Amino acid sequence: MIAIVLPAHNEAAHLPRALEAIRTAAAHRALGGERVQTVVALDGCTDASESIARAAGVDVVHTPGGNVGIARAAGARHALACGARWLAFTDADSEVDADWLAAQLALRADVVCGTVQVDQWCEWGDRGDRVRARHDAAYFDGDGHRHVHGANLGVSAAAYLRAGGFGPHRSSEDVALVRALEASGAHVVWSARPRVTTSARRDARAPGGFGALLARLEAELHEPCASSPA
Repeated sequence: MIAIVLPAHNEAAHLPRALEAIRTAAAHRALGGERVQTVVALDGCTDASESIARAAGVDVVHTPGGNVGIARAAGARHALACGARWLAFTDADSEVDADWLAAQLALRADVVCGTVQVDQWCEWGDRGDRVRARHDAAYFDGDGHRHVHGANLGVSAAAYLRAGGFGPHRSSEDVALVRALEASGAHVVWSARPRVTTSARRDARAPGGFGALLARLEAELHEPCASSPA
């Protein structure tokens, strides 16, 4: 069985699209009909995220809130108890491509680190184009990249368990896991083949996550150049 795990903290606005994209990826013919189980880790939700997840027929687990590492770990733990051989992780504000799972598995690795495409730059108003330009200038979306995104990460159950799984990190839990996987000797592939689109959200959930990175890029637009006169 393949499991897809995504944390959600008050994601009612994004979750329906995320789950619809997952449903399509889970039905890809390259998977040969293997069962795919989706687990939504409800991270202290106070909105309609739980009812949306239950209406979609996916499994849910609850965590207290405010810690994405704990949420991902809880989702993974549930999936492993159900017999998952492969854990695919994404985010509730992201949409996976139709061949996302198939592309991860086709790489025949212990770990697959994918890239993300960003949309909804309009949330940044008249600064959107400039924030996007700064992001794109520093981001390599190709095979051999070294980006780590919880929105586009796959790992075999065996490798995940050897590395100790996700730690209780409020942010960068994905980076910590990949470092632990590398240290354990796992075969890690850095690929742009599994595609995921994520939102350029302003209301960042994790203090050091992707949304926080975009906020930092926006802040840099207002900083004077180092070479400018005082």
